[in-house]
Amino acid sequence: MPEEYIYAVARVRGKEQKLLSAPVMDSLVSAPGVNEALRILADHGWGDGENTEIDGMLTAEREKTWAFIKELVPDMSVFDVFLYANDYHNLKAAVKETARMETQDSVFIGRNETTVDAELIRRAVRDRDFGALPEEMQEIAKEALDALLHTGDGQMSDILIDRAALVRILEAGKRSDNEIIRMYGELTVASADIKTAIRACLMKKDRAFLERALAPCDSLDVNDLAQAASESIDAVYEYLDRTTYADAISEIRKSPSAFERWCDNLMIEKIRPEIHHPFTIGPLAAYILARENEIKCVRMILSGKTNDLSVESIRERVRETYV
Repeated sequence: MPEEYIYAVARVRGKEQKLLSAPVMDSLVSAPGVNEALRILADHGWGDGENTEIDGMLTAEREKTWAFIKELVPDMSVFDVFLYANDYHNLKAAVKETARMETQDSVFIGRNETTVDAELIRRAVRDRDFGALPEEMQEIAKEALDALLHTGDGQMSDILIDRAALVRILEAGKRSDNEIIRMYGELTVASADIKTAIRACLMKKDRAFLERALAPCDSLDVNDLAQAASESIDAVYEYLDRTTYADAISEIRKSPSAFERWCDNLMIEKIRPEIHHPFTIGPLAAYILARENEIKCVRMILSGKTNDLSVESIRERVRETYV
């Protein structure tokens, strides 16, 4: 392990002590209202004193995470895999903006959370200068824009880009020397494939649609999954029962949100051992994922408080914590 990571892991250990624990999450869930929940967060160092809006506060927390990691790691590209989804989100937004000739600045994710500047993507798509994009994006950007312009089918354009993003994430994970990053790539793609298959099945999509939407991964046979989803939801359950995701079936039966919670909890379960691994870059990757999970949980809790959901309803949505 490079010497600089020894120092980095030591710094991360200190930051882990400030992650929100399960009791703190429970206090947020039990808070009488959103203002009381925000005060609890402020007591735990959340926010920057300037962003009083919930979205602004959560964005500030995410920026804190990446600023901290940038202090520790000389080459941030090892963590690009965690940002690729945002790059392709911006590509989808740019394609829709160009096709519909509408400017929507608010939907783009800023440069602190991407590997490709959003403005570069917007210009490249608008000017049809696809060569200005990273090589992995060039073909899919053109294909998605052509699909939307010629057919008006926004869903097809989206699934083309979503699948390309998953392929990029999986490939980046496989290239990594770190087990956590490899696991992240595989689980991200597999969970997305399962969600897509379930949704497509319920919408009565055909096999051809599924073959275009599902991204290959090691833990699922997407051909078998596509066939099952083109037949019936029970066929999907029968297929999943033969995979490592059999335990997810009961959650899928409950609701899409229950399955997403199961996936997030599985990710936390798999990264938690990094708390005890001092000599790899894994603890840094795990910390980034733990913070993302934490921010997602807080967003759900605050949204629930804002919309006057019951404590029980909010608690059902809360994920496991890293610490």
